[in-house]
Amino acid sequence: MSDANVRIPEEAKDRLAAIAAAEGLSLRAYLARLAETLLTPAERAERAERALAALKDWNGYAPTPSEQNDLDVELDRRLAQVTGR
Repeated sequence: MSDANVRIPEEAKDRLAAIAAAEGLSLRAYLARLAETLLTPAERAERAERALAALKDWNGYAPTPSEQNDLDVELDRRLAQVTGR
């Protein structure tokens, strides 16, 4: 396995190193674990499609695009409310 160099602000590196150390990991190990556990946008979309298909099979749930948009707006509103954004 080859290493890669990534340029980020020093403050970001220090913060990530502190988080890694708190978890008993080196910065290298922490970033490798982070890369393995985060999903790409395509992976998230694929999981969402599978979840929607499973709900439809299970109980017939099949929102229209308009209903899905309304649900997304409501979720965004609730997330903003709890995060203070």
